[in-house]
Order: sequence, then structure tokens, then C-alpha cells
Amino acid sequence: MKKINRFDIFIYVLIIANIIAMVLESHKFIQAQFSQFFYYFELISILIFSFEYIYRIITSFKESKWLGVKNYVFSFFGFIDLISILPFYIKQFVLLDGRFFRILRLFRLTRVFKLGRESKSLKLFIKALSAVKSELMFTLFLSILTILFSASAIYFLENKSQPEVFSSITASIWWATISLATVGYGDIVPITIWGKIFASIISLVGIGIVAIPTGIISASFVEEIINSKK
Repeated sequence: MKKINRFDIFIYVLIIANIIAMVLESHKFIQAQFSQFFYYFELISILIFSFEYIYRIITSFKESKWLGVKNYVFSFFGFIDLISILPFYIKQFVLLDGRFFRILRLFRLTRVFKLGRESKSLKLFIKALSAVKSELMFTLFLSILTILFSASAIYFLENKSQPEVFSSITASIWWATISLATVGYGDIVPITIWGKIFASIISLVGIGIVAIPTGIISASFVEEIINSKK
């Protein structure tokens, strides 16, 4: 048990070091001076994380055979373990646009989720999300439907006055999304009276759209906490 604990502590420290390295590497003057160090540190880290992934698969097989392997590989942390190392191998063996690699590097941040492997709170949160999965899916569907309706309505209300801004329903989706999310950047705004009235209504509706999933997740999380204490 002590060996497992020490191994886990080592993995956690390595994860934190990787996150710090990624932050430092984003500074051009640091990256220019220590580019080789960052490369080899990334390479060694990937090898260790790959070993950890294989080790957990073997351990799962020993405990519950192929069912254990399936449960681990398709679990939340199994997915995180894989996605945190996969971009490195894709970069080595697949020829893709360099810009795509910069996006893949963001997956290095998923390693921070590995820190919560033994976190009781994180497990409760994941369990709470799973319990209300169907409700959240319905909320997502409702949100998409409302965005499409809002984009269509604002297009017909504002297109004649602002043909370049609200050129199509597709272009209007950006306005509908930020309005329903109650962000309101102000880069695109209605100028007609009916457009402003509709925008005011949609902004109020957006508060409810944002509040529904928040309330569902909060209620489920509280319920799981109460159940765990029982």
C-alpha cells in the first residue's frame, strides 16, 4: 500500500510540474532558452504517464479481468489518462497542420484532473452529474432550440437595418448565444425598436436558461452529499 501511495504522490507532483512547465513555456524568452529542457521533460513525463496508463490497465485486468479493463478505460479518469498522453503520440506519428498541435497541447491541462483520482468530492460531483444526465441533455437541447429561435427572430427584425451585421441566421447565432448566456459583449447590438424589445426579453430568458442547469447540478450534488453522509 505504501508503494502505491508513493507512486501516486510522485504522479501528482509530476502533474503539477507539467502544468508549471506549460505555463513557463508560453513565455517566448523562457521557451527560447530552455526549449531542449522542455522537450525532454515532456518526453520523460509522457513515458511515465504511458507506463501509469498501462499499469492501471494491467491492475484492472488482475482485479476483474476484461470487465475491469473495460470499466477503467471507459471511466472518467481512464479517459483523462488517455487524452493526456494521446496528443503527444499523434504529433509524432501523424502529419497534421502545426496549428492543430497547439490546440492539442491544451490537453496537457487534463492531467490536473488526475490529481482528483482519490478525491471524494470530485467522485461525488461526477456521480451527481451522472444522476441528472438526462435532465442536463434536455436542458442542452432546450438551449440550442432557444438559440436557433433567437437567431432567426433577430435576423428578420434587424436584417434590413443592419444587413452586414445580421447577414444571415447563421451569423446571428453569435448574437443569440452571447445574449442568452447573459455575457453581452456589445460588439453586435440591435438598433431597431422591435429588435431592442426582443433583445430585452431574450436577456431575461437567458437568466433562466443559465440558472436551470446550475440548479439541477447543485441540487443533485447536495443530494449526493447527504446520501454519502448517511
